[in-house]
Amino acid sequence: MNNLVDLQPKTVEKMIEDNIVMIDVRRPDEWKRTGVIKNAHLMTFFDEYGNHDVENWMQKFQELVPSKEQTFVLICAHANRTRTIGNFLIEQGYKNTAHLFGGMALWQQELRETEKY
Repeated sequence: MNNLVDLQPKTVEKMIEDNIVMIDVRRPDEWKRTGVIKNAHLMTFFDEYGNHDVENWMQKFQELVPSKEQTFVLICAHANRTRTIGNFLIEQGYKNTAHLFGGMALWQQELRETEKY
C-alpha cells in the first residue's frame, strides 16, 4: 500500500512551476486570512462544522486528477485535514498522494509567497 508523502514547503514551492496539481482543501475564510499558494485549486473538503460532501468533492477532484498514478499535493492549515483526506484517497487507489508538511502555518512561518484570495 502507498503512503502519504510529507513535502516540505521548499519542495512544494519548486513544484508550483512544474504544474503539479495542488489542491487547497481549506475554507474560504482561511483562504482570505492567509492567502493561497500560486496555482492551487481551491476545493473545500470540510466546512466549519466538519461536514463534507465526498461525492461532490471527488467528482471535482477526478476532473483535476484523472489518473490514479498522477502526482498531486494537498494543502490545509496545519496538515491535519490533508493527512485524513490523503489517507482516504490512498485507500481509493491513488498512488502519488502528497501533502504540504506543516500546512499553510509552516508555509507562512518560512515567509513563502502567497496570492490574495
